[in-house]
Amino acid sequence: MPYLLPPRPWVGVNFWSRAGGPRMWTDRYDPRVVREELGVLAANGCNVTRSFCYWPDFVPEPERLDARALERFADFLDAHREAGLGTIPTFIVGHMSGQNWDPSWRHGRDLYRDVWLVSQQAWFVAEVAGRFHRHPSVAGWLLSNEMPIYGGPGAAEEVTAWARILLQALRSSGAAQPASVGDGAWGIEATGRDNGYSLRSLSPLVDFLGPHVYPMSDDPVRQHLAAAFACEMSGSFGRPVIVEEFGLSSDFASGDHAAHYYRQVLYSTLVAGATGWIAWNNTDYDDLAAQDPYRHHPFEMHFGLTDHRGKPKAALGELARFSQLLDKLPVELTQAPGHAQVRVVVPEHFERALPFSSETDRTDIHDNLLQCYVAAREADLTVRLARERDGIDPSGRLYLLPSCKLLTAPGALELRRLAEAGATLYYSYFPGSTASQRGPWVPWIDELFGVRQQLRYGLNEPIDDDTLTLRFTAAFGPIPAGHRVELAVAGNAHARARLPLEPAGAQVVAVDAHDRPALLVHGVGRGQAVLCAYPVEHMAARSAAVNPEPTWMLYDALADVAGVSRPLRCNEARVSCATLRCTGGDLAVVTNLSADAVPADLQSSGEATWQDVLTGEKWDAAAIALAPYEAKVFAQVRP
Repeated sequence: MPYLLPPRPWVGVNFWSRAGGPRMWTDRYDPRVVREELGVLAANGCNVTRSFCYWPDFVPEPERLDARALERFADFLDAHREAGLGTIPTFIVGHMSGQNWDPSWRHGRDLYRDVWLVSQQAWFVAEVAGRFHRHPSVAGWLLSNEMPIYGGPGAAEEVTAWARILLQALRSSGAAQPASVGDGAWGIEATGRDNGYSLRSLSPLVDFLGPHVYPMSDDPVRQHLAAAFACEMSGSFGRPVIVEEFGLSSDFASGDHAAHYYRQVLYSTLVAGATGWIAWNNTDYDDLAAQDPYRHHPFEMHFGLTDHRGKPKAALGELARFSQLLDKLPVELTQAPGHAQVRVVVPEHFERALPFSSETDRTDIHDNLLQCYVAAREADLTVRLARERDGIDPSGRLYLLPSCKLLTAPGALELRRLAEAGATLYYSYFPGSTASQRGPWVPWIDELFGVRQQLRYGLNEPIDDDTLTLRFTAAFGPIPAGHRVELAVAGNAHARARLPLEPAGAQVVAVDAHDRPALLVHGVGRGQAVLCAYPVEHMAARSAAVNPEPTWMLYDALADVAGVSRPLRCNEARVSCATLRCTGGDLAVVTNLSADAVPADLQSSGEATWQDVLTGEKWDAAAIALAPYEAKVFAQVRP
């Protein structure tokens, strides 16, 4: 049974004191500076830090804890109690900010497989937890900091055994607080890259999962929604999701842009189901410029929410306002079934290295799913993932297969049965981005979508136009007949390809610039199957600075056709309205995804009105002026 997380969500920072950075437990420890730093955090809405038991300093030789480090850590915990904060100690550190540090006695032993070294790690966990688990400031525990970087990748069974042994050592000490691994949630189920840290295998052992998210992108909207997508990818395994690390270096962004990034991450991950936020990190380290890792990674000095003198930066103000919002929420963050009626299908090929599929395939799936998620958020859809490996959740009204090359035969049958039972299935063709078995591994396209595909073996049908123009020949949801949209064309020579086809029972609702069928609808039982002959999501995913692009209009129409409820929506793609059905009532998070000031003309269904959680003002059907990247949260007020 998992240990329960606290009712007040964690909001805080990863913490090294500016007096010492990773070496803060040596003689550099300054109780006055630590208390000053914690006071600034508490005054800005933080209720937790994540702290680090730097392994070389805590354990100078096998099975001996450094007494001075323990004394300083005890004072550190007392300082938290004085400030009204909790902390989450992290044990195996290990890796930090661009450098790995070993205890002098490791001598290259394997961190997962060497029995003696695993026992030393377990001993360390049990000893520290045994000393401090009764302290009221201990809020939780983490086994490691980004262990895939320090220990390297491993076999899933070995990594899981390592985690189980250390967690058993933690519990044997009497520690009852929530605990997790600290790996960053970078396993194959979330990223498509197998490092051995399987979310499926680890989730039964831990009490929460903690993504670490530092995206690099070529599109502002994808950049700002990447953390939310990581939360969605981690949220399929029955455990709360804590955004365990996110943030940026001031060397990489101006102050106002840093604030925009923080705001977008905080509010978008709230929509994605996160129930805790721990930023990287509390302060800057200009006074440690000669100390590794800052000496050789100087940008790592400036991830702080305060500067090296303790002065708050603009991003800390965003965290403070978000904390204030959480305090005023009239509902619990536990989401109930309801408005998330759209399912994005995650192929089994993404999270398992099935025979003769490749990491390139999994990279394509990840990027196509992310772009699908972006378009869905622009269309005001609250989506959840449906993992093919689990058996596809039958409670959705609309199932999206965006630019999908790989699907198993049982998964295709299951989706067909869901369509026959009344759901709407959308699939966009994608032949893949390699020459390996180039073409759709999605069976029964002809029968399911009412077409006759006209592919030629070993060849693709290249898209020669610079822009894909779709002309709607029939009304499709709110899109009228005669409407034209233009979409990006991108991707390599393998991927820039369409599905040549002839209708065989399907209705053509849109054609391309050459009058070839591009979007078709086919009745299947009580439901319908919608086929797009172009990989629109993949082409957008391979285009820079493209969002919002017109795929959102297609998703908006699909939602209407499928009968998806959207209690609050906006017909402006730069504004995202996501409605969450939570315990005690509904919430709507309205976010300006753009750098423009946007008047958001919101439309509400039903009799309920909406009230701004922070200001108490009621929305009265007038347009709301949203500043660049602004976000507002509304609670539904029923008559």
